[in-house]
Amino acid sequence: MLGRVRRTGNGHFSHSINSNRNGHVHFIVPLMGVMRYFLTTIISKLQFGFRMNLGGVGQTLLFEGEPDHLVPAASEVLIESNLFRVAGRMIAHSFLHDGPHVTGLSPAVIHVLFNGDPEMATIVVEDCPDLHIRSIIQMLELEELTQEQKDTVSDLSLSWDLPAVTKTNQRWLHNKLLVHAVIGRTMRQIKQLRKGLKDVMLWPLLTSRPDVVPLLFPKMAGMQFVPQMFLDKITWPVEDSDDEDEGLDIECKCRITGFLRVFIETASSDTLAQLLKFWVGWEMLPSELKVEFSGGTFPSSSTCFETLKLPAHYNTYKDFEEALVAAIDSAHTGFGLV
Repeated sequence: MLGRVRRTGNGHFSHSINSNRNGHVHFIVPLMGVMRYFLTTIISKLQFGFRMNLGGVGQTLLFEGEPDHLVPAASEVLIESNLFRVAGRMIAHSFLHDGPHVTGLSPAVIHVLFNGDPEMATIVVEDCPDLHIRSIIQMLELEELTQEQKDTVSDLSLSWDLPAVTKTNQRWLHNKLLVHAVIGRTMRQIKQLRKGLKDVMLWPLLTSRPDVVPLLFPKMAGMQFVPQMFLDKITWPVEDSDDEDEGLDIECKCRITGFLRVFIETASSDTLAQLLKFWVGWEMLPSELKVEFSGGTFPSSSTCFETLKLPAHYNTYKDFEEALVAAIDSAHTGFGLV
């Protein structure tokens, strides 16, 4: 649950979340922090699924399949609910506000989304998210089919109004089945996504500037984080800063910043993404990442000012690492200052 967000008299926003002991907890953050948190949350839902129990499953995916081969889910409930049109609007709004993106869509789906001919789309077998259907289509890549394999393939092709497999049409049928599995079963979803992009008036830009499309739908492989990307952006504390570091000697400051550098240099891409979300509110690197010292117990952040606040009481890297991991694991509950 996102909780409730309401505007206060000073132009900031109060965000309310459930608390087991006190009912609600209120905290105030500037507008930018709210927007980052909101956009990160909705794009995360599109990327990884909603908690809606449809069809006996606890997680409902809008896009399914392998990374960089994701296609819209073939769910009648989602289609009839017009959720893909809503998803198109979400994607467009996040893009216009320089927010996170839905990554890893199949190039074939993107091709058709922007009015490309389905027959001209480059479709690979990895684009088929249904592993059972994929295995049947892959049978057609064999030189010789057994009678049982022919019957299996023919059952699928006839159910999709295609002819039964023969020796002469085997390759043709492979391509037709693949097009239908990836594009034919998702055409209504793609049309809804297109309508959503048009609703937000992003469509004219995308059709007049095709070079913008990869920015809207980047590859998942291109969104990997490496340590140097972080280290190049960090502004480390300086001697005359206004941090809460009164009484801290230079040795203490060097120890804590050294711990942070080691954490970043040894972290995986997924951990770095979590750290970035905790640090600035979403998984998008800003032009600058600031570090300050604080008198708190655990690391915290001011996402609106892109500042990570580190307590200076850690004497060992192990203690620092455990505290920072615990802090970034809480990023989904608020804006770092929770």
